Amino acid sequence: MSYLEKEAEHVEGFSPELAVVTHGGGQELAEPLAVRPTSETVINSSFAKWIQGYRDLPMLINQWVNVVRWEMRPRLFLRTTEFLWQEGHTAHATYDEAHAETLQMLEVYRAFMEETLAVAVVTGEKSARERFAGADRTFTCEGLMRDGKAVQMGTSHNLGHNFARAFDITYLSAQGTREYVATTSWGTSARMVGAMIMVHGDDQGLRLPPAIAPHQVVLLALSEGEPVRLVDKLAAELRAEGVRAHVDDRLHLSFGRRSVDWELKGVPVRIELGERELAKGEATLVRRDTRAKRPEPLDRVVRAARELLDELQGGLHAESLRFREEHTYEVSSLEEFRARIGDGGFFRMAWCGSDACEEALGEGTGASIRAILGEDPVAPLDAICGASRNCYPASAPSRARWCLLSSARGTRRSAPQTDFRTSQRHAGNFPRTSRPVHRDRSRDDPLRPVVQPGLLRLLVPLPQQRRRGRRGDLPPRLPLRVAPAPRPFRSRVPA
Repeated sequence: MSYLEKEAEHVEGFSPELAVVTHGGGQELAEPLAVRPTSETVINSSFAKWIQGYRDLPMLINQWVNVVRWEMRPRLFLRTTEFLWQEGHTAHATYDEAHAETLQMLEVYRAFMEETLAVAVVTGEKSARERFAGADRTFTCEGLMRDGKAVQMGTSHNLGHNFARAFDITYLSAQGTREYVATTSWGTSARMVGAMIMVHGDDQGLRLPPAIAPHQVVLLALSEGEPVRLVDKLAAELRAEGVRAHVDDRLHLSFGRRSVDWELKGVPVRIELGERELAKGEATLVRRDTRAKRPEPLDRVVRAARELLDELQGGLHAESLRFREEHTYEVSSLEEFRARIGDGGFFRMAWCGSDACEEALGEGTGASIRAILGEDPVAPLDAICGASRNCYPASAPSRARWCLLSSARGTRRSAPQTDFRTSQRHAGNFPRTSRPVHRDRSRDDPLRPVVQPGLLRLLVPLPQQRRRGRRGDLPPRLPLRVAPAPRPFRSRVPA
């Protein structure tokens, strides 16, 4: 617990939601043990020991870890007591390098969500109220679910020099001066899998994008004999092409039962072959997204299945994007927003940037600013801010932002917490500021592949390994790479 208490000292209002062990072997422990909390304190304490000189930088740490958080109202995939997540922590020589890393990881997450999970997301910056406690800037990927609520699918934080000052993480520069490092952190979780299910699922079950489907093509023989032999042959040809093909040989079950099983599991493509199809020299190709069927000649089935997989991947993304665009509304007043928020969706509106106006947006709606999109709104500021007395004056349009608002799914609202900087004033580390923030709890609910081990392969920077030899002798930063996925096609989803 001493590590967690140290973090609480640096982030005023920090309230760890932990499972704590107080007794072991029938005796009370000298110090309570927290069951696998998140890693900010441990990583930054380690950075202070590992980083000595500029040759140690950048230091890139990526890990998949098991986390326990004491949840009172668990929600499957979205917020559970125990979850698997991916989290990254990096340290850099300059603030600009840290910011570039922050944006790079935001793009890594966006590309994975759109190109692999086929989920259309919106990227943007969090407001100060929604920012991760201790961060200078927080960026987010937001998805819109079928029920009209938003899910935060991943975040990337530029921590600036804040944690470096708190944990005394310094390095000796090439000029011989002692400098604070600039750090980042970024993470995503099984919530991403839950969002993918909610975006693509329908009344018949899952609809998995081919890129992550354990079985991309399932082949069903309708009867014994020649259909079984041909199904095995087609499956071998598909596997030779790199397609993850599976033969359902459960002939003791009815054909209808087997078909429903694979629809529930979201298999993208089915190939059905019986005596009737065999007599015509063709097989039936079934796509899961639209449930449409079409006959294909036996000599073209393998090629047609491969082409259909690529078409399905792009089609699911296009459907997700179309749903998001059809349910994104531009509103020009607070009254209009409050009248329409109950129907769900994303709402794009101008925001002057004041805390009072942001608080007014959430009053009676349960909505929050999901992302700040850009500058210079065309809507007049006074139409948006008229409900608040303490907003910035309309004569300051440079403070205006386009922001995206929505009700959240699977997140918990908490009372505003004091800014990280405030608790550091006593050490003289930061100038006085009165900006309040919320702790970004959604970052604590992270991504780990849960569909099947090795199935979801995130694009992440590889962690640097320390060479044997003198302290600080690190290899140059390794480039990004993608773990190869066993599929023979590339998504044609536009970036």
